[in-house]
Amino acid sequence: MAKNKDTFVTVTGFKHYYGLAPFRIGRLIRCAKEPENPFDSDAVRAFLPCIGKVGYIANSPDTRAGGTESASRIYDRVPKRFYIRVLFTTFTKVICRVERGDMNALNREFDRQCVEDGDTNWD
Repeated sequence: MAKNKDTFVTVTGFKHYYGLAPFRIGRLIRCAKEPENPFDSDAVRAFLPCIGKVGYIANSPDTRAGGTESASRIYDRVPKRFYIRVLFTTFTKVICRVERGDMNALNREFDRQCVEDGDTNWD
């Protein structure tokens, strides 16, 4: 990924999991590549460890918002596991920025966020 250029992605499919509840503005969401996914070998799942899968990075022109990149497009430019940050939501899409930087610092921020939010109330 280019060092100074932000990369934006769309999270979709969240209606099949917990809806928009996990996608508070500013929140970090963990992502992981799913090369064994039977539907898409470039699939990237978005998840929160305490509740599981919350959606996928969009990989289709029909689900990807304009100005964001598809999972296939970023697949070779991101590590196996990485973070995205929620910027805004619509009824059908969640727009996020791929986070770069020190993974240890991002892990600490994510852990603090989970504790502060009491990430166990997703009913």
